[in-house]
Amino acid sequence: MIDWVPMRAGARPVPRPVATPLVWATASGGAVVLVAAHHALLGPGRPGPALAALCLLAALLGRCARFTAAPGTALLCWLFLNGFAIPPLGTLTWAGQRDALWLTCLCAATLLGTALARFAHARAAYRRVAVPARGTAATPLDDGTPGP
Repeated sequence: MIDWVPMRAGARPVPRPVATPLVWATASGGAVVLVAAHHALLGPGRPGPALAALCLLAALLGRCARFTAAPGTALLCWLFLNGFAIPPLGTLTWAGQRDALWLTCLCAATLLGTALARFAHARAAYRRVAVPARGTAATPLDDGTPGP
C-alpha cells in the first residue's frame, strides 16, 4: 500500500559537503582571479590585501567542504599567493616565518569556515527535529497509543 506523505513532513537531512576535487578546482580558479585582480589593482608588491582576499576565499570554500579539504585548499591558495602576488613573479620561494604564517592563516580560515558551516547545519537540523511544526497532528507511538 502506498502511504502519501506531504513533501515538507519530516526532518530534512544535513547538506552533504562538496567533493574535495571540486573544492580544490574552485580554490585554484578563485585564487587565479583574486591574485590577477590584486596584481592589476594594487601591484605585486603588497601581499597583505591578497592574503586577506585569499583567506576570505578559503573561508567561503570551507563552508561547503569537508575538513580533509582544508590543507589542500590552503596550500593551493598559498601557491598562487607566493608565486604571483609577491616579486619575483612566477617563482616559488620559502621565507620561513612569513610563509608559515601565511599557510597557517589560510588553513585556519578554511577550518573556521568549515567548522562554522558544520555548526550552523547541526543547529538548523536540531531546530527542525526539536521544534514541531505548527498545525501538525500528533503521530501515534510505536505501541499504538496516541502521541503527545
